[in-house]
Amino acid sequence: MDVFRHDLIHIDGVRLHTVEAGEGPLVVLLHGFPELWYSWRHQLRFLAECGFHAVAIDQRGYGRSSKFWSPDAYRIGELVGDVVGLVRHLGEGPAVVVGHDWGAPVAWTAAWLHPDTFRGVMGMSVPFSGRALVALPGNPFGEHRPETFHAELAGPGHDFYQTYFGALGAVIDEAEADLAGWIRDLMVGVSGEGMAAAGFDPKMPCTAEAIRQSAVVIEHGHQMRERFPSPAKLPAWLGEEDLQTFVSEFERTGLAGGFNYYRNIDASWHDLEPHAGRKVEVPAYFLGAEYDVATWWGQEAIARVDEYCTDYRGTTILEGSGHWLQQERPADTNAVLEAFLRGLP
Repeated sequence: MDVFRHDLIHIDGVRLHTVEAGEGPLVVLLHGFPELWYSWRHQLRFLAECGFHAVAIDQRGYGRSSKFWSPDAYRIGELVGDVVGLVRHLGEGPAVVVGHDWGAPVAWTAAWLHPDTFRGVMGMSVPFSGRALVALPGNPFGEHRPETFHAELAGPGHDFYQTYFGALGAVIDEAEADLAGWIRDLMVGVSGEGMAAAGFDPKMPCTAEAIRQSAVVIEHGHQMRERFPSPAKLPAWLGEEDLQTFVSEFERTGLAGGFNYYRNIDASWHDLEPHAGRKVEVPAYFLGAEYDVATWWGQEAIARVDEYCTDYRGTTILEGSGHWLQQERPADTNAVLEAFLRGLP
């Protein structure tokens, strides 16, 4: 990783840890939960070799970037502001923004609201979901208030994982009891190998009842981890050193910053109301995975994307991959990413 350049930049009272590689047109990479800039290690090197200036960041609340005490600091406008400020700080825009997991709603919203700053956007795992941020069956673009919809989706006596995470209490106690094991079981559990071993059938209809039967709905008084089996060994794409990179950072920083993203889904839905009818104007692409539940949840949003994106360049679903597609399938991810970038004006 000797090609990576680490820096700390300060933008409007926010410290962002950036990791850069290469020179050329700017590509900003945004990670999800519970991740770091390190999730993009394969793409940073590849993009540099392809003639791009790739910049991955620790989003606020993660790694070496700022952590704030106020939950309001993690509303979608603040997250987008970091990315817009980064591009302007670097002075190399307009940029292409690429996001995975929670990085995808940030990337989509940044390009949606700031087409002057971004010349293209690729979402990974989570398709464009408008005010919803994360599309769900029956609520692909935020037609319904998330707080209410999540309660109905989970059913009486249960919480949808976004509500469980956003409450910060029980989930932090659960994770901190065995942080290394919690992160390991979560990452392997929603990988392609983990989902296949659990019997997930990506071809079954995505219904509320199917979601209720999964690990993302937690019965009151129980823990999410109870429904994730501990793997006998790590998959080939996640070595011990890779896992320890994530674990070490979260042992140092805790997970509260990342959980606050979930805490603000409802508030961000309200914040985005004035933009509900606006379309994404810049070239856009979606990369999902066959065994990724976020892709499975987002089928309706993917099917209707032309209603919301004026220059949609296509969808690719990586067969056999799970949620961590840029780590599970780096070569395939890189090929799709390069093709999208080469096709931009």
